[in-house]
Amino acid sequence: MSEPAARMAPHSPPASFGGGAVIGTLGGLIGLGGAEFRLPLLIGFFNIAPLEAVIMNKAMSLVVVASALPFRASTVPFGSIAEHWTIVVNLLAGSLLGAWFGAGWAVKLRSDTLYKVISILLVVIAMVLLLGHDTKAEQPLLQGTAQLVAGIVAGFIIGVVASLLGVAGGELLIPTLVLLFGADIKLAGSLSLAVSLPTMLVGLTRYSRDQSFSVLGRNKVFLLSMAAGSIVGTFIGGLLLSIVPNGLLLPLLAAILLVSAWKVWRHK
Repeated sequence: MSEPAARMAPHSPPASFGGGAVIGTLGGLIGLGGAEFRLPLLIGFFNIAPLEAVIMNKAMSLVVVASALPFRASTVPFGSIAEHWTIVVNLLAGSLLGAWFGAGWAVKLRSDTLYKVISILLVVIAMVLLLGHDTKAEQPLLQGTAQLVAGIVAGFIIGVVASLLGVAGGELLIPTLVLLFGADIKLAGSLSLAVSLPTMLVGLTRYSRDQSFSVLGRNKVFLLSMAAGSIVGTFIGGLLLSIVPNGLLLPLLAAILLVSAWKVWRHK
């Protein structure tokens, strides 16, 4: 007997649009792309293999970051970003290398191992989101050579994490920019995008050498409908931002990531 016509296929455009809308809303609430929430959805609900889910997540994250940078120009002009080019270059010196190595490691890991790695990194992101998202600093943590070396090391770690999860890495970049370089939180948001964009391009370039990259071509409709849902969700999240207090929002989102990490860990 065939299934009822009312049941919606998991990969149908309405399902992917709805999933994108939910993720976009969460991302809009925290001012980020929401890729950390999208990845568990791709794996858990849409049952996409971990490596392919990471690649799809990175492709959608790239679109979000590329569109967010000009949208923020009215608040943080490109000139302000250009004035701090040394910070961007410092972090890129590590993040580009980290993105290349991270993507290389991801394509070599067995699926069950990649599930475990993704789960652990989601827990790390949850902790940073909970403890570091409202970080404030007036003075750089380090100066001179020590700051330069720390920036390269931090960039490398962030690049690896971004490639393994398919995320932009803003949750890690923003606290790093605020604490290590003493950047204003709004400026840090735009600087993180300037670092994320080339970092993700390097990660995608490395993934393009693997056969799993063809998942993008096979799922064009799915990706486009989820991207459209994300745009709608981001708008909704922006409207809800003034209603939901940070004291409730950040612990709630961290809890969602922890539950997602547990489900991904047990996923088969």
